[in-house]
Order: sequence, then C-alpha cells, then structure tokens
Amino acid sequence: MARRHARTDEQLDINLTPMLDVVFIMLIFFIVTATFIKQAGIEVLRPDALTAVQKPTVSVLVAISPTGEIYIDKKKVDPNAVRAHIERIHAENPKGGLVVQADRKSTNEKLMAVLEAARAAGITEVAVATES
Repeated sequence: MARRHARTDEQLDINLTPMLDVVFIMLIFFIVTATFIKQAGIEVLRPDALTAVQKPTVSVLVAISPTGEIYIDKKKVDPNAVRAHIERIHAENPKGGLVVQADRKSTNEKLMAVLEAARAAGITEVAVATES
C-alpha cells in the first residue's frame, strides 16, 4: 500500500505550458485590437463650431501652428513636401480620411495648401478640426 501513495517529484509538478499559451494569445489579441491615438505633434487652439461631427476613421492628422508651420506625425514638414507625407501615410490606411487641426491664428493660405495637397493625394474624406 505504501507504494501506491508514494509520488515522485515529476508527478507533483504543475504544467504551466497551457497557461502560458493562453496568456500569449491574449497578449497578441490586445495588441492587434488596440486603437492608437494619432497626435499631430503640437498643441493647437482650434476654432469654435456649432455643427461639429466626430470622424470615426482618421489616417492622416495634420496640424498648422499659429505661425504657419505644418506638422505631420509630430514632425515639422516643409510646405512643399506635405503632399508626399500625406500620400505615404494614407497608403498605410487607405480607408481613413484626413483631419486638419488649424490654429485659430493660422492663415487660410496654409490651410488651403494642406487641403490642395490632400486633394492631389487622392483623399476625398477631409475635415477641419474644431472645438464643439
């Protein structure tokens, strides 16, 4: 009878492999389904609007500073290279649109330059960010 109840160390170990597999699969799931917040790179005082509507899918976020500097993906961009940057980012997510965060004190000239670059890049969903 003593032999039946005696167990070796191998029998007492808990197999952690299935638990580690489940944790790894959950980690992959959360990484794939996570939504990442796009940031323009600078703080912008957006103009007020009464009819603001939130856009569900945004692939390109462009910010225009009060001094007229253009930022895409937290980097200052030359006004002549805006179209190339927009095309590159839009190619990564073609279903998303473009949102321009123009500061209240920025000029319409810079806003129009960004909008023309977006149209030349083939983006049809374009919006201007406002405070509601």
